[in-house]
Amino acid sequence: MNSHLTRVALLGLFTLGLLPQLKAQFSLIGQLRTRTELRNGVANLPVKGAPSAAFTSQRARLTFGYKMDRVTFGMAVQDVRIWGQDASTISNADGNKLMVHEAWADIVLLNRADSTIATKAIDYLSLKIGRQEMIYDDSRLIGNLDWLQQGRRFDAALLKAQHKGWSLDLGVGFNQNTDAFGVAGTYYTPANVPTSALSTQNVTLVIPSGFLPTTGKGGAPVVANAVSTNGQNQQYKSFQMAYLTRKFKTTKFSALVFKDDFQKYRIDSIGSATAGYVYGRRYDVAGINSRVTYGAMLTGVSGKTLPIAWQVFGYWQNGRDRDGLQIRKAHHYGANFMIQKGALSVGPGYEILSGNNDATIKSGETNRFDPLYGTPHKFWGLMDYFYAGTGSPSGGLKDAYLKFKYTGKRLSTTFDVHYFALASTTFNRMPDVAPATPLASKLGIEYDLVANYSLNKFTTLEAGYAIMNGTNTLEYTKQGTMNQKDKVGTWAYLMINIRPDFFAVKK
Repeated sequence: MNSHLTRVALLGLFTLGLLPQLKAQFSLIGQLRTRTELRNGVANLPVKGAPSAAFTSQRARLTFGYKMDRVTFGMAVQDVRIWGQDASTISNADGNKLMVHEAWADIVLLNRADSTIATKAIDYLSLKIGRQEMIYDDSRLIGNLDWLQQGRRFDAALLKAQHKGWSLDLGVGFNQNTDAFGVAGTYYTPANVPTSALSTQNVTLVIPSGFLPTTGKGGAPVVANAVSTNGQNQQYKSFQMAYLTRKFKTTKFSALVFKDDFQKYRIDSIGSATAGYVYGRRYDVAGINSRVTYGAMLTGVSGKTLPIAWQVFGYWQNGRDRDGLQIRKAHHYGANFMIQKGALSVGPGYEILSGNNDATIKSGETNRFDPLYGTPHKFWGLMDYFYAGTGSPSGGLKDAYLKFKYTGKRLSTTFDVHYFALASTTFNRMPDVAPATPLASKLGIEYDLVANYSLNKFTTLEAGYAIMNGTNTLEYTKQGTMNQKDKVGTWAYLMINIRPDFFAVKK
């Protein structure tokens, strides 16, 4: 017994002695993030008299990393669920929410600082391949959407180069539903398709491969938000991108070109006269619709006694969207700045995302700018009315805002005010309105208040409250009705974020 205890003690001492070296090569970070929300008008104005919805969601994530001279490996496994979503004792039929969030390797190909690599053509070159988060600039167009418990990741390969202060990332991705064993072609169905759907006769029909049901009984949508790229249920078939950046003293320049390709489809239905029909899209048409987004961003800090952080950007889109519409003059540009005085910061901003002008739009064309795969929650109001899961008005968006921020040692708070309006003329097509009558441009004013408090090194508390004071224009452009919804939406949440570093050493 004593001999066994001695061996355990020696093993423990040996492990402790290696801990600093292991920490330099390995990392193991945990996360438990719970968020309790009280919703009464998030993303869409609430139905009049409707009760609020309350729930708690949870993310449990374990991120492992390994780093040596010429390879970095990362893997993140997460479980996402709503409290009570599964019974306390579940059966095999209940499925699970466990998934691999990231699994990638970054291989060093060239490194001027490594004397064992003979080639010195450029300062640094590596290949990062696998399932990975992609975050560029402020996550405006490409980001990990970390606010969502499930987050966002990309299956991609990135060639990352650095030379004389410049950095260039070249990326590609190609998506497919299966390994196509025994199947010809590379047609891609860009959604998580249900296995069955109710027909117009209330009969359950089996959904065949390659068919995306959009409407069933009574015209009700079967796949929600089937036209929302940012909702990630209309995935691209492939993408190619280039991102170039360099920092000049306190100013950072970045440029992005991102091309995403969508599988073409045809309108079809399944079923019969007796069983009824389910209508949708069949993705068995050869060819793709390709869209190109390109632009640049400048960020910087000016002044010493009174620092001013500023940002200006402009992006454009052309090509064809996922529905094959020709994209004309789609753009997104804006500017903002924050003046800092001690712990306080304040500053205005303005940006515009183009939309369709009902007075001038031509058949087969669109002027709508789609902000790709960014983080709408971060920019266009915390209540997610725009460019999130429920889409955005076809007339685009103007956002004039004023931000306040306090940053203390443990407590930080932000208060944002947004004035939202349509970017283009949108007609009111209600039956009791004369043709070609434009809607008022004002969509609403949103107030967002957030407080963060650091309990300790690994734990933070975050609380938020938001109000959307909307208009009939917001109701009509988002939900197609007038005077049927409450014009005031509210939202409150409390989030606890625990991120332990399992290799951390107590000082």
